[in-house]
Amino acid sequence: MKKTLIIVLGPTGVGKTELTLTLAEKLQTEIISCDSRQMFKEMSIGTARPTDEQTKRVKHHFVGNISVTDYYSCGRFEIEAIALLNELFKTKDVVLMTGGSMLYIDAICKGIDDRPEVNQELRDSLWARYDKEGIGPMRDELAQLDPAYAATMDAQNYKRIIHALEICLSTGQPYSSIRQNTKKDRDFDIIKIGLNLPREELYERINKRVDIMMAEGLLDEVKSLYAQKELNSLNTVGYKELFNYLDGVWEYDYAVGMIKQDSRRYAKKQLTWFRKDEEINWFAPTDIDGVLNKLKELGIG
Repeated sequence: MKKTLIIVLGPTGVGKTELTLTLAEKLQTEIISCDSRQMFKEMSIGTARPTDEQTKRVKHHFVGNISVTDYYSCGRFEIEAIALLNELFKTKDVVLMTGGSMLYIDAICKGIDDRPEVNQELRDSLWARYDKEGIGPMRDELAQLDPAYAATMDAQNYKRIIHALEICLSTGQPYSSIRQNTKKDRDFDIIKIGLNLPREELYERINKRVDIMMAEGLLDEVKSLYAQKELNSLNTVGYKELFNYLDGVWEYDYAVGMIKQDSRRYAKKQLTWFRKDEEINWFAPTDIDGVLNKLKELGIG
């Protein structure tokens, strides 16, 4: 009998944590986080990382396990998470994964093409160029080195543009010649449970969650990371807006309002991505009975 990975996904703030905890307790299993920011141990409040109480209820993996100064990637997550799943499946028939990082979910479901390691000096120099010149000249250079990829890429996605340049410059080959997008076979089944709410309700939850984060001390958490604000790991919602406040660019209330707005935008982006996936079974975050019934239909529980 094949082992099964159940992925609970959905937009930020929808309520994935509590449903996943309840599900894990009922199935007597463990949880793998696929949230690319909850991994950073210095970023607790702003990433809504599971609390100590929640991690005592159910064992979690990939939560607070690296530093903001560490380089991490989807490729590394694929390797480490698949290795962990192989271990967990020795004693468990079902494992849960939860989060909203689209590329990390795809890394497990589809796999990532094997790509060469990039020299850290090259990576640092490209990010320094981005800080100095902006993305325009780098986008033009990529168009010369790899016109095929440049014709299909998101012209505003600076992270992907820089990554593609890393590959082109380090290998001497076009990024598109290495990027095959071939889906890898997995030796376990995957069930996707998507959580969503009506838009106004979701946005209200997001706004309220930001208020709770601020009350819990997000500003102090951001202050503690101010000296490292140029790190790519900190270029994320909840942190970059408060860095602008600390730099005197924005007023406090405006910065908090921008955290809410940017969080809502990110939720919209996540939902656009997830809705393309016809394998997702959608539920309200409070519908644990509906989720359990669906899993029973699929032979789980």
